[in-house]
Amino acid sequence: MTLHLAVALEGTGWHPASWREPEARPTELFTADYWTGQVQEAERGLLDLVTFEDTFAIQSSRPFEPDERTDQVRGRLDATLVAARVAPLTRHVGLVPTAVATHTEPFHFSKAIATLDYASRGRAGVRVRVSSRADEFALVGRRTPGTREELFAEGVDWIEVVRRLWDSWEDDAEIRDAATGRFVDREKLHYIDFEGPQFSVRGPSITPRPPQGQPVVSALAHREVAYELVGKACDLGFVTPMATADIAGIRAEIPNEPLVFGDVVVFLDESAEAARDRKGRMDSRLGRELVSDAHVFVGTPVELADLVADWHAAGLDGVRFRPGSVDHDLVQVTRAVVPELQRRDAFRTAYEADTLRGLLGLARPADRYAA
Repeated sequence: MTLHLAVALEGTGWHPASWREPEARPTELFTADYWTGQVQEAERGLLDLVTFEDTFAIQSSRPFEPDERTDQVRGRLDATLVAARVAPLTRHVGLVPTAVATHTEPFHFSKAIATLDYASRGRAGVRVRVSSRADEFALVGRRTPGTREELFAEGVDWIEVVRRLWDSWEDDAEIRDAATGRFVDREKLHYIDFEGPQFSVRGPSITPRPPQGQPVVSALAHREVAYELVGKACDLGFVTPMATADIAGIRAEIPNEPLVFGDVVVFLDESAEAARDRKGRMDSRLGRELVSDAHVFVGTPVELADLVADWHAAGLDGVRFRPGSVDHDLVQVTRAVVPELQRRDAFRTAYEADTLRGLLGLARPADRYAA
């Protein structure tokens, strides 16, 4: 089983106090060069993909409500637009922005990701996020949040609409024959005629079928209802085992065997003591020890390579790293962890495909509407 590696980019890092670290660049956080450099570093390490976090509400240290804090990074750029800016400046790494499906029309997002797939020449994906936060609902004037089950069922429908829209143009729908004056074969554009509790979408899309046919759809899942969404609708799921022993049980709860990556927050240094000191300094500025939904790893690149190998052997297809401080820990991943895995013959030494589906070993799917 091929090992896959990814990185989740979030501001200056996944530790709320990372913006105050010596190597951090908070004044550059809203510049194109900042994000381009991070993704180019991930590509230098031959990673399969990068994900870009996004939300509707301003970041908060509380999971379901605002906190009004001013001593942590607040504000972000649009993830899809950042990915589009980075696309022409990279060649291989997959680009996966987050979509808040609960508050984003699937028609609009389908054409945005199809456009990103064209801009990146087949390296686009999307990480679908389902939101139940009342402050996010208030921003868009929607109904009050439904049950968790209802919201995730809406997420499944959202993905289905997006996938149908990507297929609504057959691959050879565009003729582009100047001599005959025929640009498109209208018989190869299809109404999708989706009817559901939240969406009624006729189609077709206004954007031709993406280069990958279907860009890679992913989601983060912590428990049963989210595992169902991953298994029913996604190509890839990100999960959060706290120990290697958790992996078999998590995989057993996800139907249909999509690819599954484990998330881990990482603080890396040449010695475990130095890594603990770095994290301790950030925890001190935060005023408490970091708490995360994912496993928090503190140690050396060799020790992290051991963890990656253990998780892979236990049944995960890959690992998604969340750098504690991105300007330090991402470089540790690409220039220390990856070489260590390569020395063990556990990870690629060159990119072996030109599309994200190709990197992940996923075939290009046939168009569902083609005769």
